[in-house]
Amino acid sequence: MSGFNRILLAGTGPASIQMAVMLKQSLNCCIGIAGRESVRSSSFFSALKQSNGRISASVQNEAHRRIAGDCDIDHIFHGYGTIEGEWDTVLLAVTTDAYIEVLNQIAEPVLKKVKCIVLLSPTVGSNSLVRHYMNSMQSNAEVISFSTYLGDTRWINGIPSNQVITAGLKRKVFIGSNRGSSCNVQKLCAMYGRLGITLATMPAPLEAEMRNISLYVHPPLFMNDYSLSIICGEAAVKKYVYKLFPEGPITQNAIHDMLAAWKEMTSLFGKLKATGLNLLQFMTDDNYPVREESLSREDIEQFVHRNPIHQAYLLYIRYASLLIDPFSTPDEEGKYFDFSAVPIRQINRNSDGAWEMPRMPKEDYYRIKIIQGIARFVDSACPTIDKFIAAYEGAIVQFAEAHQDERLSDAFTVQSFEDDLERICSDIGAMLQPNTAH
Repeated sequence: MSGFNRILLAGTGPASIQMAVMLKQSLNCCIGIAGRESVRSSSFFSALKQSNGRISASVQNEAHRRIAGDCDIDHIFHGYGTIEGEWDTVLLAVTTDAYIEVLNQIAEPVLKKVKCIVLLSPTVGSNSLVRHYMNSMQSNAEVISFSTYLGDTRWINGIPSNQVITAGLKRKVFIGSNRGSSCNVQKLCAMYGRLGITLATMPAPLEAEMRNISLYVHPPLFMNDYSLSIICGEAAVKKYVYKLFPEGPITQNAIHDMLAAWKEMTSLFGKLKATGLNLLQFMTDDNYPVREESLSREDIEQFVHRNPIHQAYLLYIRYASLLIDPFSTPDEEGKYFDFSAVPIRQINRNSDGAWEMPRMPKEDYYRIKIIQGIARFVDSACPTIDKFIAAYEGAIVQFAEAHQDERLSDAFTVQSFEDDLERICSDIGAMLQPNTAH
């Protein structure tokens, strides 16, 4: 029996709308959507009510039209505590740090009947986290991890509604399940394939979760003095995430830290019985390619065997080669598309009127703290990762002290995420025990 007859999407962001359209069109399933009650979600629920549950997903690039379409949402739940009925699959389309918070709010009798939980955009350890939680209520549900969400989906008018647009689509995404290449995994692979996206099945969930480029790129580019001073300050001049210094944070030291952190994570993943990845090849083949004149095939494929100075040199070339889109069509003045002009976003007020940290690096803080915690658990040294965290925590504490009389979100509190880490490490500990069925 299919695990995708009745699918509940948890989360009311743009990705939920896009996934609902894809799932409905590909699997002809019953779709429900649930979200917490908030200022932002109120406009989403209001738009759904006005359209009688009709949602729409469009695309910016006509080549991606297969993921576009309209469909009806069959069940809408205002608040996770209001979810009722039997659901084969719950797809968690919320931030990784909210997984347990959301599952906790779903009534236990409802959750215990769920056969499969899909993590749309998890991080390292998320599958272990959710699996441990479900096991604690005697549920044997399959837990599937994607490496990352499939593209860049936004609200069509910039505010939550029933309409989204996907501006960019990944060529390849990875997937892993605690049941290996299960029927559910195969169905998702077939669905993505029909939509023009390669979905590569990994032997274990961790091997999918570690194939998220943000893990390797965001901490060195955001968690440094240069970027944090812009994020937490009042810079008059725009700065850009992927530009070379002084326009952006990419310096000799940033590249060195990126390289060092990758090696620390590779060592950690080895202790978790996972195969590390070739960072340059992953960046080039599975994310954004560069011209062969810029980086030779041999250097890409032999990256892990090069000496550290050579590796840093190749990474710097990679970023220098992507200051512009090397595959775009130049204008009449010979200028290519300014691919690297992604602004470093600054702290601003959220919908509740409190100071809020931008999504990047707020979400990266959770990811990297979890990696640090797992590294501590298996006694794997990570001094570069420790440095990133110290820089970030120093910046949020300094901002909080300077704005004591103003409203601040919880993003300005140093956190341990100890409850999540306890669950993750408990599951990992069981996995690493010899002769233990898992």
